Amino acid sequence: MKGYGYWVNGRNCYFQKADPQPPAGDPRWEGHDPADGAVYDAYCPDNPNMTSQWFAQPPNGGAAVDPEVLAREAVKKMRLLGPDIASPRAAGKYTVGVPMWMWVNQSATTYGPQSASASAGGVTVTATAKVSQIVWQMGDGATVTCHGPGTAYQASAGMSESPTCGHLYAKTSAGTQSGKYQVTATSTWSIDWEVTAGGGGQNGQLTQTQQSQMQVAIGEVQVVR
Repeated sequence: MKGYGYWVNGRNCYFQKADPQPPAGDPRWEGHDPADGAVYDAYCPDNPNMTSQWFAQPPNGGAAVDPEVLAREAVKKMRLLGPDIASPRAAGKYTVGVPMWMWVNQSATTYGPQSASASAGGVTVTATAKVSQIVWQMGDGATVTCHGPGTAYQASAGMSESPTCGHLYAKTSAGTQSGKYQVTATSTWSIDWEVTAGGGGQNGQLTQTQQSQMQVAIGEVQVVR
């Protein structure tokens, strides 16, 4: 971990000894004599205006920079949203006993991949996020887990079930308070990160979840006699 710098909790900053040190009289010495300590370059995620600080001793309580902390900073730069539900549609007409096909539109912000980087103390971490699964809560007590965006329905499929992501309602939504089932789609973003500069090839993974909701009405076929 050598060379990553030091994290100081009280200041919420990373510090790394400046190399070379600024000349005597430089404002970064804060009026101190170079023999009395050293100037450290600063990286402060919450205070980008702070670029350096003088310390008589290496920052107390300092710990080597954790690449995972930088990975989380990279993730903050991304825009990771819930699923962009294409089907079911709020205005769609669905029927008991008829297979429902579920699928989502894919974009960088709703499905991935999406990448961002963060740097500190000479180290750069790059993170890449992509949805690994979507869990659908159908509103009737059923939960469907889909490992992919789903398959868009084609008229040629007729009454067949979706090959990748679908559900079949056994009762109408007429008995619910709104007359519709609330469908909740929760995506799991799998985020792979790696040190791409200044480190020893470390890597890891983070996860994040995002939700989208909609209401769908489920009716039944009326038999005319």
